[in-house]
Amino acid sequence: MSRRQPKGEMMIDEKELEKRAREQMEAQKGFYVHLMTYIIVNAGLFLINAGTRSRYGGWWFYWPLFGWGIGLASHAFNVFGVLALFTSDWEERQVKRLMDRERRRQG
Repeated sequence: MSRRQPKGEMMIDEKELEKRAREQMEAQKGFYVHLMTYIIVNAGLFLINAGTRSRYGGWWFYWPLFGWGIGLASHAFNVFGVLALFTSDWEERQVKRLMDRERRRQG
């Protein structure tokens, strides 16, 4: 039994599906590299701060932790789809929505 494709949507072939899956895998891999770098660098900053705190004052390591954390969260949202604005799928949906709106205006 074959599934019918919804009207207005194109059938995606296996090569395109594989291409999209590989792009998503690469994006996820990039995020995990970013996450590991974040953890290692910020652990190092913490150790530096802990070792020099008595000589130079208080704690400062949390400032880069916080700032970089915002960028890391944004990266995660983009890769894993949480608030995934401006992805190619979002762009396609917006184009279709705007085209439908324009068609309705024209009658």
